[in-house]
Amino acid sequence: MQKKDCFFVGKIVKKYSFKGELLVKLDTDDPEQFLEMESVFVEQHNNLIPFFIEHSSLHKSTLLRVKFEEVENEADADALLKKDLFLPLAALPKLTGNKFYYHEIIGFTVYDRQFGKVGTITAINDATAQHLFVIARDEKEILIPINDSFIKKVDRTEGEIHLDVPEGLIDLYL
Repeated sequence: MQKKDCFFVGKIVKKYSFKGELLVKLDTDDPEQFLEMESVFVEQHNNLIPFFIEHSSLHKSTLLRVKFEEVENEADADALLKKDLFLPLAALPKLTGNKFYYHEIIGFTVYDRQFGKVGTITAINDATAQHLFVIARDEKEILIPINDSFIKKVDRTEGEIHLDVPEGLIDLYL
């Protein structure tokens, strides 16, 4: 399994017990969807290694407490601290309507109600407090906040996102 075929689930942030249990900070608004996982890929030395899950439960509602098979003690758990977890893209539930995964809209064409065709989404900047569409237009880069009130339509068939952004926002970049 290669990283490009997977999505980021979360990061192992600390040990929970001396029996090898770990706490995972999940990258989701819906942690319950990850309670039924049978296995997960752990990134080690730029490789994805499968780990099978004995049991898991939510811990303080935002963390996943997990016990992997063959992780039996603190030393085994220490080796996994700060590691990223991944699942295959096929494990993602399908989204409909105006909800989308960031990876699925790369390459979509963006249209604004007033401006018209804006450009093509080349990336999503999620390193800031407000996540941003990164849009290429005529050798220029346009950044538009990902805001539910701006998104009017996501057309997966045509590969388009229709927005209604505040007047003048796009012009700032041109």
